[in-house]
Amino acid sequence: MKVALIHDYIKEYGGAERVLEVLSEIFSDAPIFTAFYDKKGTAYEHFKNKKLIPSWVQYFPFFSKLSSPLRFLTPLIWGSFDLSEYDIVISSASWYITKGFGSAKRNQKHPIEICYCHTPPRWLYGYNTSLNFQKYPIVRVYAGIVGHFMRLYDFKQAQKVNYFIANSQEVAGRIKKFYKRDSTVIYPPVCLPKSEKRKAKSEKNDYYFIVSRIVGAKGLDLAVEAALKAGLKLKIAGSSAGYSFELNKLKGKAQLRQGFDGQVEFLGQVTDEELVKLYKGAKAFLALSLDEDFGITPVEAMSFGTPVIAFNGGGYKESVLDKKTGLLFDDLSVDGLIKAIKQFNNLEIDPEDCIKQAEKFSKERFKKEIKEFVGSKVK
Repeated sequence: MKVALIHDYIKEYGGAERVLEVLSEIFSDAPIFTAFYDKKGTAYEHFKNKKLIPSWVQYFPFFSKLSSPLRFLTPLIWGSFDLSEYDIVISSASWYITKGFGSAKRNQKHPIEICYCHTPPRWLYGYNTSLNFQKYPIVRVYAGIVGHFMRLYDFKQAQKVNYFIANSQEVAGRIKKFYKRDSTVIYPPVCLPKSEKRKAKSEKNDYYFIVSRIVGAKGLDLAVEAALKAGLKLKIAGSSAGYSFELNKLKGKAQLRQGFDGQVEFLGQVTDEELVKLYKGAKAFLALSLDEDFGITPVEAMSFGTPVIAFNGGGYKESVLDKKTGLLFDDLSVDGLIKAIKQFNNLEIDPEDCIKQAEKFSKERFKKEIKEFVGSKVK
């Protein structure tokens, strides 16, 4: 069986790209079709030795910076690929409507498509997005017009998918709501380097930690304000995505300047080895998105025995065990976060409980479930 993998685009390296990386390990001979790849992006290094097949927009200068305003070109981008030689395509789909390459009728002219859906496009269905350009009136008008036609297109493409896999129960609910389709939940894999030394229960640390792309809708501004107000140490790892508006805004809030005492530290992009040390050294990991699709970083934190303070919503409810591997809280505000941190400090969290919970989301489990799912659909 000839398999092809399809992914939105290869640019920033985040949770969706970690999933794609493991899929490319399972199907090692499969090429990766993508709208474009950016050699300067953080993801390219992870896929440069794979067979990457970009669309025609790859050859347009600066398209990677213009992909968002030019999203109306999506049908032309994906329609340019000829996948008729493949038996199976597995699409890794998020905001770029990366689906609809198979055939709901499963005739001989189309491959069978399995769509691993990280979420239906958030910008199409009223969820918070990383770049809040819709605060500008002209952008709202443009987005309203484009969004109407793209929702119709998204629904049509979703009906061509043979089988949906959702990355969480939260996303499975969205697939049912917006596409009227059933899906199977296979949680994404945690695949950071293993740590030789597990975190001791008595170990004390003095900083809270976040790893995220520096964009909106991740609760980063909330964390920075809470850290400054309550006098907490906060470390944030991750690079800015697209434009640097959010990073500049956060640095402004933290009043970063030469000689600043480091109460809030922006670490930029870090290696996996550095990330392991940061996870292990943190007093707790903060997960603050309003409606996270799944959220792989809290699981990564727990895999090193570090508890999580998370907003009680979205996919966080499926990974964090309240008062056992961390704390779920309801008031997503600066004062609400400070109150949750104080409540967390009165809890006794066993690092071993965190590690055991994270093992439910292992890379080995993901590979096994994906292989079994694909095998059951191609018999």
